[in-house]
Amino acid sequence: MATPETITSAANPLLKDVRRAIARGGLTEQGWCVAETLHLLEEALRSDCEVKVVLAAESVRSAAEAQAGRRAGVKVVVVPDPVMQKVSATQTSQGVVALVRPPEWRLDQLFRGRALVVALDGMQDPGNAGAILRAAEAFGATGAIFLKGCVSPYNPKTLRASAGSLFRVPFLHGRDAAAVLAAFKQRGVRLYAAVPAREGKAARSPAEVDFTANCALIIGNEARGVGPELRAAALEVSIPTAGVESLNAAMAAGILLYEAQRQRSTA
Repeated sequence: MATPETITSAANPLLKDVRRAIARGGLTEQGWCVAETLHLLEEALRSDCEVKVVLAAESVRSAAEAQAGRRAGVKVVVVPDPVMQKVSATQTSQGVVALVRPPEWRLDQLFRGRALVVALDGMQDPGNAGAILRAAEAFGATGAIFLKGCVSPYNPKTLRASAGSLFRVPFLHGRDAAAVLAAFKQRGVRLYAAVPAREGKAARSPAEVDFTANCALIIGNEARGVGPELRAAALEVSIPTAGVESLNAAMAAGILLYEAQRQRSTA
């Protein structure tokens, strides 16, 4: 491995670009996503994603170099710990930030085999969105769609919450509801909208729904739920609860995805 470059000033253009990407919750000016933590660097390399640069605090330089050394062409840049803390998106930085080329997916890749697609409708919390993508990978979903108005999948917090699943689960983002509905209809996909039990007396429990066919789970905004356009086109599904009216969006998605995987494994 070549001798790492050292950056000592927080005003360096590369560090400023990374900070701007973190602040706006998206990609850098050159289209790289900000993957913070050594674990995400490991996941990016394991997923065969292109890694351009690894920013490493001096205190974790050896660990970062050991990981980056697994892939030719990865540039390591060493940054003093106080400067790295200014760049970091977390209060207690682990001292590793990788710039990763996000995978590019086609619509058809989301519907491969027996489709199980998660559609996020108006979801704003990056932690919820990332956790749902992690559950999607864990329970065999074939893809995900971030509808227009959702948090960016490239938000560093979304990426951290996904624990690397965003490097592997096919996804699209920025699609409007009409285009998504047309894609589902063209492929004969059944739509199921997650709704709180209090909102729908006619809603079915997950055990009463057939998840074995090509289907999509629609998870709505944390406060408003699934929007009227998608909800009108879907069968409503509610998770029975006792003592509480509704569940966190990521928890609800995980339960529904688990039930879908359970049904498919026994069908």
